[in-house]
Amino acid sequence: MKRFETVIGLEVHVELSTESKIFCDCSTRFGDKANANSCPICMGMPGALPMLNKKVVEYGVSTGLALNCTIVENCMFDRKNYFYPDLPKAYQVSQLYFPIARNGKITIDIEDGHKSIGIHELHMEEDAGKLLHDSDRNITLVDYNRSGVPLIEIVSEPDMRSADEVEAYLDKLRLMLRYMEVSDCKMQEGSMRVDINLSVREYGEMRLGTRTEIKNMNSIKAIKRAIEEESKRQIDILLDGGNILQETRRWDAENNKSLRMRSKEEAQDYRYFPEPDITPIEISKEWIHKLNMSLPEFRDEKIIRYQKDYGISEYDAEVLTSSKEIADLFENTTKLCNLPKEVSNWLMVQGMRVMKENYMDSWNLCITPKRLSKLIEMIDNGGINRTKAKDVFEEMCLKDVEPEDYVRNHGLEMISDDKMLRKMAMKVLEDNPQAVLDYKNGKTKAFGYLIGQIMKAMKGKADPSLVNIILKELID
Repeated sequence: MKRFETVIGLEVHVELSTESKIFCDCSTRFGDKANANSCPICMGMPGALPMLNKKVVEYGVSTGLALNCTIVENCMFDRKNYFYPDLPKAYQVSQLYFPIARNGKITIDIEDGHKSIGIHELHMEEDAGKLLHDSDRNITLVDYNRSGVPLIEIVSEPDMRSADEVEAYLDKLRLMLRYMEVSDCKMQEGSMRVDINLSVREYGEMRLGTRTEIKNMNSIKAIKRAIEEESKRQIDILLDGGNILQETRRWDAENNKSLRMRSKEEAQDYRYFPEPDITPIEISKEWIHKLNMSLPEFRDEKIIRYQKDYGISEYDAEVLTSSKEIADLFENTTKLCNLPKEVSNWLMVQGMRVMKENYMDSWNLCITPKRLSKLIEMIDNGGINRTKAKDVFEEMCLKDVEPEDYVRNHGLEMISDDKMLRKMAMKVLEDNPQAVLDYKNGKTKAFGYLIGQIMKAMKGKADPSLVNIILKELID
């Protein structure tokens, strides 16, 4: 039976974290009232001339360098002509002939080692508006807030062979961009969108098969499902003796399949020509060098340094660096308290728990290095026990609270009064004679039960180590 392999390349559209749009001063803020952030330039009014945002070029160069690309020192913009209601000018300003960066690569981790994925090019462009379909009134409205928001499009080579490799590539790319702070990469808000170019071919065949493109994917889960289903669809067609049509498709998540939209456009269909209203961009070697030197320390480098400088395991280092916010919180808290393993334990155990239970991302955490350091200090000084400290930690993650104030206002101070604890321990022993007998007969779990009863009676605020000592004395 014929065996096929899947060949995948991605076009990743990333909205940049600039305060203003690419060609005007309108805000890029997400979630504002429809059309609140628009002007004659981003709405395509006649005679309105663009002015390039320098920060967009800076982010483009920096990202190209991080992706090991060659920076095109003389690049330019082009007009991509097509007609769509959310594109008021009837063209998009993009880059075709001289993009800002070319010929890069990114290394991903796969099951049996590492793999290099080629970057064909990176180019700058403007985003289009957004159509809002109102089925109740049977109308479609246009919001131009997103029109003119700066994008970089990162086009990979067709080097990926599975949905898992695509996931590894996108995770690596997204984390790199977040470390650089060039984008928040929030796929649920559309600031990172993916077009999948996919074809299949028999194993051993060197030529690429006919590809289809699935547009505007905005979740990793949906991307993986789309790849698996589209690959299966194409293989079934070839096994039945049919031919794959080169076309653009969309993903129907509800029915778990891709649907045909239109035949695939090529560059000539868009009638590209140089953008006459924006002069070519000259990028000096000095500026490239300066931006290269300002690149941040990325995850792979941090993992090695954390093991060396903080004495933590490779696994711990990988978890702590899987998010820029958690990595920053770990490093800055450690600078204040100089207890890296203690900080690591709080973030890896309690931090991950809080995010999972509350369906949060790391950028939503309210906790600060100063507050986490203070909580750890309070534990060390006997101001609060670890059980209650977990509750305080969760509150600090979810709300804007100071640990000392919260502990004081909620009466969570640790009880270390020997007389009070001894009195409570004696009462627990009197109420649980069978547990005392079990412990004396060698059942060690009975001792833990008695400890738990004392802590319960003290509402979790007793000093556990002191309770342990007192209980042993009384039983013995």
